[in-house]
Amino acid sequence: MSAPTTTTRAEYCAIACADAWRDNGEVLASPMGLIPSIGARLAQRTFSPDLLLTDGEAMIVGLDGAAEGWLPYRQHLAMVSGGRRHVMMGASQLDRFGNQNISCIGDWQRPARQLLGVRGAPVNTLNNPVSYWVPRHSKRVFVEKVDMISGVGYDSAAAAGPSATRYHRIPRVVSDLGVFDFATPNRAMRLASVHPGVTVGEVQEATGFALALPDEVPPTREPTPDELRLIRMVLDPEGRREREVPTP
Repeated sequence: MSAPTTTTRAEYCAIACADAWRDNGEVLASPMGLIPSIGARLAQRTFSPDLLLTDGEAMIVGLDGAAEGWLPYRQHLAMVSGGRRHVMMGASQLDRFGNQNISCIGDWQRPARQLLGVRGAPVNTLNNPVSYWVPRHSKRVFVEKVDMISGVGYDSAAAAGPSATRYHRIPRVVSDLGVFDFATPNRAMRLASVHPGVTVGEVQEATGFALALPDEVPPTREPTPDELRLIRMVLDPEGRREREVPTP
């Protein structure tokens, strides 16, 4: 497959995911999924060299994938509980305040569909920053109210009190259409940028609630030549990202 001459939608998504870890310092990056993993590894190799990445088990890995240290489970738990990890998870549903559902669709007593279960989402969201990656933006995912709260959003954390808000933070949501944050007075989801080729109207049409909108919504930033080289030649030379997010 020949290299694309222009930046693809998947590459904009990877760049947007990478920027979630910008200026995080020495924290454990925990990306879940292909494009978030490309983003975290790209961030580590460029503007966030202090990021820690693991092999998914017990080793800290360096830029070449070689083990550089050991992360015992006790130390991992200490990092998780003290705000020193930044996770990027998926979501079956997300609402305007960042509540996430990965457990079930429909009424809890008789759900229409059983999903993964809450897994570590409550602990993740209350103990360290959590961002989200949604490869297929639609009203089925971006809903007015989630059917069950797995990951805790801003309104739910505030209702629970200071013990829930100490480390709670949702830096960004990235989808195949754009980038979102919660930089609003009431912590409602805001459209921060649209990927090139996407309009604000298209994003709002695919969202099940009214998004907060700045006066002007900028495009997602362009990758640098070095970032594109790393994505295409080092981090994902097989082009798997294009299968996850095809360019329209």
